[in-house]
Amino acid sequence: MNILLLGATGSIGKSVLSVINQNNSELSLFGIALNKNTIEANNIVKHFAPSYVYIDDCDAFKNQNPAITTKYINGDSALADLINHEDVDVIICAISGFAGLKAAYIAASTGKKILLANKESIVAGGDIILPLAKSNNSEIIPIDSEHNAIFQCLLGEDDTKDVKKITITASGGPFLNKKLSELKNVSKSEALNHPNWKMGSKVTIDSATLVNKCLELIEAKYLFELDEKYFDLVIHPQSIIHSIVTYIDGSSICQLSMPDMRVPIAHALSNKNRLSIDFDSIDFSKQNLTFQEFPNDRQEIQNIARQVCNEGGHLGAVFNAANEVAVESFLNDQITFEKIYEVIYRTFDNNNMSNELSIESINEVDAQTRIQAHKVVKSIA
Repeated sequence: MNILLLGATGSIGKSVLSVINQNNSELSLFGIALNKNTIEANNIVKHFAPSYVYIDDCDAFKNQNPAITTKYINGDSALADLINHEDVDVIICAISGFAGLKAAYIAASTGKKILLANKESIVAGGDIILPLAKSNNSEIIPIDSEHNAIFQCLLGEDDTKDVKKITITASGGPFLNKKLSELKNVSKSEALNHPNWKMGSKVTIDSATLVNKCLELIEAKYLFELDEKYFDLVIHPQSIIHSIVTYIDGSSICQLSMPDMRVPIAHALSNKNRLSIDFDSIDFSKQNLTFQEFPNDRQEIQNIARQVCNEGGHLGAVFNAANEVAVESFLNDQITFEKIYEVIYRTFDNNNMSNELSIESINEVDAQTRIQAHKVVKSIA
């Protein structure tokens, strides 16, 4: 199985590479795409020898070992050609943030199997990506742990007509049991110190604010074609149960694993037989699995996510762009942690949506929203 890994040098990419490495008789890395981490890219090329590397700055590899036959490409048309390459069997969309929208949109039209880790592309463009994938028979399998858990819990069902409720769990992040009023002076290092998961800085901050769970709610609505009212968000500090599907007969089925992104990735890359990976087993005799309600002082952010689910259109792009600017501003020391919410709220309230919905209009809404969000940051910094 030939794999194209988009976002190869990020945290998801590293987990994918681990799964490939442990199953190299069945899986082959055909190509990678990355932003600018050339050191890590060189390590990947030396170990896996992919046929193609997509990077904006090909000159970064001008001193590449001539014995290595990997081709280095750049430009939008080259990326589209690589995604559509006849030798690619599986496309893994693991580019972080809104930047992954373009690749996910191209992938949706290929008729290939797509492993999706880029929730922002669905939040911003779900109304066009999902219909495009369906019309081209492109299979989308989520590899976010929560959505892959739902996917596994629904296996064997013809559809979702017998689903009563789906519970998506959140760890609570580094500020579990802290009120929002207590987070005014938290540092970046505190916000980035996730107790369970090792992730990139953006998604780690999203976990700390619980915005990540709101983005996942929107993504789940699109992926599983269910109204937002079917989804509950709960805090589960141990990050062992990733999602729970409750059926109309009272049965609840959940998927459990230690917090390790290789688990959902290995599942999504498997065919009839599951792939084997090294993993930490759950010692059930030592587990105390607990649940808490989504905190009341973060309810407004969840309400926005549910509004996005119900109204669709460009609202997802607005929500996502406002959040990305807010998180970037916090990481750049422009605003304090709790101001992330204010940037999102004020930007979202001031959005002006157009009626046209296309990849071009989504990109335009994203750009305009970022301008507005930066204005909000300046006004409160």
